[in-house]
Amino acid sequence: MSILTRREAIAAFAATAAHAATKMPANKNLKWACSAALWGHFKRVPLTEILDIMKDTGFVGIRVTGFPTFLETYGMTVGQIETEVSKRNLDVVTISFNGPTHDPKAREKVLADAKRAIEFLKVFGAKDLVVFSPSRPKENFETAFKHMCEGMNQIGELAGTMGFRAGLHNHLDQMAESPAEVDRCMAMTDPKLFWFSPDTAHLHLAGYDVPQAIEKHKARLMTIDYKDAKWTAPTEDWVEGNGKVQPKDSKSAKFLNSIYDMGDGEVDFPAVHRILKRIEWKGWLINDLDTARLGPRKSYEREAAYVVSKLEPIYK
Repeated sequence: MSILTRREAIAAFAATAAHAATKMPANKNLKWACSAALWGHFKRVPLTEILDIMKDTGFVGIRVTGFPTFLETYGMTVGQIETEVSKRNLDVVTISFNGPTHDPKAREKVLADAKRAIEFLKVFGAKDLVVFSPSRPKENFETAFKHMCEGMNQIGELAGTMGFRAGLHNHLDQMAESPAEVDRCMAMTDPKLFWFSPDTAHLHLAGYDVPQAIEKHKARLMTIDYKDAKWTAPTEDWVEGNGKVQPKDSKSAKFLNSIYDMGDGEVDFPAVHRILKRIEWKGWLINDLDTARLGPRKSYEREAAYVVSKLEPIYK
């Protein structure tokens, strides 16, 4: 090989690397993360493969799901995860925390579980605990809702004593689902104790105008799930990447068929970004995909390109 050809090859490689870098989020004021939940819909891969995709696409944080069984799922200790995350310059951002906050009899265990989750996150320097509302009870909803908010306040108080914040994550088929329920939960929890960690897809699919929700609760934003959606009825059974089949007339199939890569659905992310710029908000944006039609790596490559081309000109 001639010297000129070698130089050309080196120059081409450098140009390709520079081009790839421009397609990755800047991760300055707004930092981009993903959720481990996506990989639960695909054939199991080592956690290191997930971390490599994150590093390569610029989604530099991860929200852990299924804790504490997450450690068993991937066959790794906390120390091993810390080593692998650190060598790639990534972050563990938070945990999807679930518990029967609406049940006073379970309160002691819920708080103990929350403490355990926070202690895990502290190893990685995280500061936030995302709290999902419970599944919708079949009866005594009003009483359960009141107890839920009391439980969330207690989780928030516990988090505060540990140098953390805790905040609501809205979700379909859970107690904080509709616009009215989301707003009511925020009104019934103490703004000094409990924050807001919304999911844009679940807001949109539940009928809440996403920019309106962000504007209304902007003073309590903790993290935000940037996830795109539009209700789309499936025309055939939905087959997940792990081979699991969701019948086309099922709620699961309709939901999964309604989740899209950023920019392919109906959520007005530029409008949300303008709000974040106006209030000079800084924090983690978590892309919690529930499906990736072309596979996780391809979806995150597409989403990184969307972030760089459509959102970062507004605020990064």
